[in-house]
Amino acid sequence: TEEEVAERAAQWDQPVSEYLQLAEQYLGFQQPNSIYTFSDALEGSKRLSWTFEKEGTKLEWRWKCKPHENKKITVGILDFLMEANIRLSEEVVNKTRSLEKMKSEAEKCLTQGERLCSEKMEFEDATYAKACLLSWITFSNCFFFWDRLFISVLNAKKAKLRALRDKEVSGKEVAEESTDKGESSESGRSDNEHSEEEASKKAATTTSRGRGRKRAARS
Repeated sequence: TEEEVAERAAQWDQPVSEYLQLAEQYLGFQQPNSIYTFSDALEGSKRLSWTFEKEGTKLEWRWKCKPHENKKITVGILDFLMEANIRLSEEVVNKTRSLEKMKSEAEKCLTQGERLCSEKMEFEDATYAKACLLSWITFSNCFFFWDRLFISVLNAKKAKLRALRDKEVSGKEVAEESTDKGESSESGRSDNEHSEEEASKKAATTTSRGRGRKRAARS
């Protein structure tokens, strides 16, 4: 009865709630460090006892079970077991449903992750291909620009070299013409001088011959 429970709690210097919680802890689940016994007591009663430790002291808790109607007790135990079985079955069903739901969500997440990973790889491949194409186009344009620039510079240098060569050729021709004129004038001068020398030699010879004849006539 409630009066007996309150009396026993007072004997243990415990509140009623703490007393009941401790009893449920040891009677609801068998504790491995406790020793449980169920023995005969006086007046046809049974004694339920179990050991436990409190603040380093080993104690024994005893409950005296008074005789009751066996059928009523059996029915109560069976009702309790049936209710407990129903509660456990419902809990198992709920746990199973939650597990299946979590499994389905995990599979969906896995599928979505694989799809996102595939899309990411495709996007990265496409981006890399576009970057390579853009780089190649940029390189081609730069190469074409530098090639045209190099060709234009080369053509300018060729034109400059051609102009210098033409200028050099024209200078050589002018120098050759002036040289030919100088040589022709010098040859003309030498011919005139040679003719003058021959004329003077002839005149001297004629004079010497005239003088010789005159001397012969005088003699």
